[in-house]
Amino acid sequence: MRLAAIDIGSNAARLLISDVVIQDNGKPVFQKINLIRVPLRLGFDVFEQEAIISPAKEAMILNTLKAYRHLLDAYEVQHLKAAATSAMRDATNASAILQRIKHETGIEIEIITGDAEASLIYENHIAENMDRDHSYLYIDVGGGSTELTFFADNKLVFKRSFNIGTIRLLKKQVEDWHWEEMKEVLKRETRGHFNDIVGIGSGGNINKIFSISKRKEGKPLQLELLKDYYKEFSSFTLEDRMRLYKLREDRADVIVPALQVYINVMRWANISEIYVPKIGLADGLIQHLYEELKAKRKLPTF
Repeated sequence: MRLAAIDIGSNAARLLISDVVIQDNGKPVFQKINLIRVPLRLGFDVFEQEAIISPAKEAMILNTLKAYRHLLDAYEVQHLKAAATSAMRDATNASAILQRIKHETGIEIEIITGDAEASLIYENHIAENMDRDHSYLYIDVGGGSTELTFFADNKLVFKRSFNIGTIRLLKKQVEDWHWEEMKEVLKRETRGHFNDIVGIGSGGNINKIFSISKRKEGKPLQLELLKDYYKEFSSFTLEDRMRLYKLREDRADVIVPALQVYINVMRWANISEIYVPKIGLADGLIQHLYEELKAKRKLPTF
């Protein structure tokens, strides 16, 4: 069975297409077929006082979704789930744009809350496949928000979304009280687990850092290494970061504030290392879609 997910984020839009294969034990395996990313950068429009997506960005969104529609048809995708996050949550003209997208492409996009976003990232259930001796904090840093989900004693303890994101930081829309709120929540909710928490990172920036680090798959990144990268990247201009690390502009500008968020979260939760299993909201959307179809008995016979 072929499923797809569309994630309209504050920095980029992603289309993930996956096949679902059922193993002999009855458990599904999600095999990625294709992942397409378009840097729409909606947050640069929205995270201003007007909070409006401009006509130029609206045209980019529409063209992107039309292209995605063709790819969905070409890949013969059977079921789709599409969601929009922080930038669309804040945009005053989001509803009109999404109505136009549905009318012209047939793709229905749901604007999800920050808590729902955190839940969908947790749908990947990475922590449940790791050892039970530790607690795990999912850290997903996007352009408009950061989602934190804490898993301890084999259960979900808390999930929370904060309006601290890379583009908001670049646009100077994050104030001291935002950081203090995140710090207080982390310290309160992780109390009693302070010496055994491991980080699980998702998002394009932490994946890029992992790639630059040349770490082997399955090996964690240390907090001290992230601090070193933060100092190193901060010392270069945007152009130098693009040249030295072969980064696109839409990655080179947000990677520094992303590191700032990961470092702060890890410090406040007393986390010394973070795993980067290449998961994201789109993966969670596909797994959630599978569970919905399973509950509705809309799955084909295997």
